Amino acid sequence: MTYKELSEKIFKAGKNKFDDMETYIEQNKEIEIAVFNGEIDRYNISETEGLSLRGITKGKIGYSYTERLDESSINMLIEEAEENGKYIDTIDKEIIYGGSKEYKKLNNYNPKLKEIPLENKIEFVRSLEREAYSLDSRIVSVSYCIYNEKENSRYLYNTKGLDLEDKRNLAISFIQVVAKEKEDTKTGISYRIVKDFSELDYKAMAKEAVDEATSRLGGKPIKSGDYPVIIRNDVFAEILGAFSSVLYADSVQKGLSLFEGKIDKEVANNKFTLVDDPFIEEGFNSCSFDGEGTATKAKKVIDKGVLKTYLYNWKSALKDGVESTGNGFRRSYKSNVSTSTTNLYVDKGEKSLDELMQILGKGLMITEVQGLHSGLNPVSGDFSLSAQGYLIENGEISKPVNLITIAGNFFQTLMDIEEIGNDFRFASNGVGSPSIMIRKLSIAGE
Repeated sequence: MTYKELSEKIFKAGKNKFDDMETYIEQNKEIEIAVFNGEIDRYNISETEGLSLRGITKGKIGYSYTERLDESSINMLIEEAEENGKYIDTIDKEIIYGGSKEYKKLNNYNPKLKEIPLENKIEFVRSLEREAYSLDSRIVSVSYCIYNEKENSRYLYNTKGLDLEDKRNLAISFIQVVAKEKEDTKTGISYRIVKDFSELDYKAMAKEAVDEATSRLGGKPIKSGDYPVIIRNDVFAEILGAFSSVLYADSVQKGLSLFEGKIDKEVANNKFTLVDDPFIEEGFNSCSFDGEGTATKAKKVIDKGVLKTYLYNWKSALKDGVESTGNGFRRSYKSNVSTSTTNLYVDKGEKSLDELMQILGKGLMITEVQGLHSGLNPVSGDFSLSAQGYLIENGEISKPVNLITIAGNFFQTLMDIEEIGNDFRFASNGVGSPSIMIRKLSIAGE
């Protein structure tokens, strides 16, 4: 039985209990290969699938899900969704969406990635670890050396005639090395996110991780004070991702975002443009429709410093009397619809990282932060994060810096942007950014 046929049977069985119904089906396949000291440390191939049902009665939605995708689950799904809907107290209106006029065709699936023999993928990870050890005698350990390949298929059907599906895949490789000199130890990482296996270069990745680890040896804190700062591309992307909920309309509606009432007002330096684009080929979250069946679209959330839109699902859109922006997503088939970004990124500027350092003259470059889950408050925008990086003097890297804390306010930081680099990349959280130069941040060190 196909997923569509199963969905039609569910709709037929539940037609007397719900005004409208929707099934959302996910199928995931994953390969994980990790090595440690030349041996395969972890080797997993997993497949999961699940179906969720949403049924609406008098504007209230009930919800249920199952991992058993056959007729035996139909009655349970309907009964649980009906029971769940009885206890929904919210007065907010919800809908089962009938569909958009047009959906962009995307090529998110590369079948050649799957066809690469497993032996080649295993040998890549082994070569990556081996290369890292060979580059510098101070590398005493490779903490993580992983290849992870993911494949995701989504199917969305409803009683209004919606019939959508998509498929995507990508590979992620990650290495973390440990360098030691006397009693000093430092780590360095490198990662790649690709859809073409041939783009993975183990020599380049190993060198990047080793260079970062060894360059951090001898790092010491600096005197506390306010410093002009360059936040490296991947670090700014991580911070931006941690604060992304302030862009969500439901956060604004709940009073949990200081962007409330700021549409068409300046919220960042005019060099800063923030885009949510579901159509980027190399993006983590490229898709033509969201978890409610709304066609996704590219939009400038902040355009040259001016806030242009919040990100909406249908529940928050109906509350504001607007259309959904195609940002209603589910973390999995087990989750109900919430709000999320697609491929969120900062538009790159024109200056290289070296040029940013020349402009900075003297200050800090932050290359790593820790404590993103505990050291920041998305509501107030305040953050205080353990960090490390490099002291910049005379426009060049002078020496490594560690055991410091950077503190500031996210909303003020956006206003304090002075320059934006052209060294764009996506971080491992799926958010993209170039390096960003900030007028000043508070540094706690010596």
